[in-house]
Amino acid sequence: MIGKVEISGVNTAKLKTLTSAETKRLMQLAVTGDKNAREELINGNLRLVLSVIQKFIGRGESADDLFQVGCVGLIKAIDNFDLKQNVQFSTYGVPMIIGEIRRYLRDNSTIRVSRSLRDTAFKVQRCKEELQNATGREPTIEEIAKALCISREEVAASINAIQEPVSLYEPVYSDAGDTLRVMDQIGDSKNTDEHWLEHIALSDAVDKLTERERHILSLRFYAGKTQMEVSNEIGISQAQVSRLEKGAISRIRKSLG
Repeated sequence: MIGKVEISGVNTAKLKTLTSAETKRLMQLAVTGDKNAREELINGNLRLVLSVIQKFIGRGESADDLFQVGCVGLIKAIDNFDLKQNVQFSTYGVPMIIGEIRRYLRDNSTIRVSRSLRDTAFKVQRCKEELQNATGREPTIEEIAKALCISREEVAASINAIQEPVSLYEPVYSDAGDTLRVMDQIGDSKNTDEHWLEHIALSDAVDKLTERERHILSLRFYAGKTQMEVSNEIGISQAQVSRLEKGAISRIRKSLG
C-alpha cells in the first residue's frame, strides 16, 4: 500500500465507499444532469482509484500524479457508464482507470515511438476497451484488427510499442503471504543446479590445497602471470612452481572424480 495518507490534497484514510445500491441511485441521478450526484459518485469511488494505482507505484512516477490521472479515468468511466449493462460499476471503471494511467505512462515514457504508431496504439487501446465492455471478455487481435480495418501485424506492433517495462519484482500472484514475482518465473540456463554443484565441488577441492598451492594457482590463473613471474614473486624456482602447479591441478581433478 502507499505509505502517504494524503495524496493530491485528499486524505485517503477518510475516503468513503458506496454500496451497489447507492452507486446505482446516484448514477441514475447523474445521467439526468444532477451535478451533486456526479460529485458524490466521484468522491465515493476515489478508493477505487487508490487501489488501482498501487500496481503502478515504484516506476518513477509520483503517487500524486498517478492519483490525478486515475481520477480522470474515473470521471470518464462515470460519464460513459451505461446503466442498461448488467455489470457492477467497478467492473467497468477499473479498466478505464488503468487505461488512462497507461496512456499517461506511455506518453511520458523515455522510450519514444513514432507518432503514427502511437496514434494507432491509442486507437487499438480504445477499441479494445469498447469491445471488452460490449462482450464482457478480452477481445482477440483479430477482432481488434477487423474493427479498425487494419492488419493483425499493425495491431500487434502498436501494442508492443507501448508495452510498459515490467519490474522483476512485480508481484504476479500472492497466496497466504507468499508472493510470486516475475523473477521467480524466469529461467536461468547458465546458473543451473548442475553448475552450482560443480562450483561447490571445485571450491571444496581448492580448499584442500596448501596455502602455497592456492596462492600459485591464483597468480597463474586469476592474475594471469607466467611461471617465471610467479617464481620471482614468491621466491622459488620456476621448476618448483611448475611442479607445485601440476600437483595442485592433479589433486583437484582427483577430488572432482
